[in-house]
Amino acid sequence: MNLNTTIVKLVSLSILLIFVCAFSLPVDTQVVEWETTTDHDFGDLLRGESVTFDFKFKNISDQPIMIDNVRPDCGCTAPNWENIPTMPDSTGILSITFDATKKGYFNKKIKVFFSGQRKGEKLTVEGFVEEE
Repeated sequence: MNLNTTIVKLVSLSILLIFVCAFSLPVDTQVVEWETTTDHDFGDLLRGESVTFDFKFKNISDQPIMIDNVRPDCGCTAPNWENIPTMPDSTGILSITFDATKKGYFNKKIKVFFSGQRKGEKLTVEGFVEEE
């Protein structure tokens, strides 16, 4: 066996090993199922008004889960949740309050991170703010 053949075999084996490792990593499984829509339209609001929507989720995993973090787009969108575990097959609520300070159309995104799930869940609230 010459040096070129050995190098080709080592490179081929390395590439195969990389593919095997990449495809054998655990898949990020979803731990919640949303029982409400993930996109809520508040409709027309008056400037200065605050409105709240409760997003309801169900734990579809076999372990208790918790909301680890919630990241809204801006300070006008505030999350609120109970810091207690949601047991398997049980439901929980994440309340989102929007404070209508600027007039015009709004579309705010919220990312919710649950324990046991790396990828954040995406929620949206939208509407239109009018002058009083």
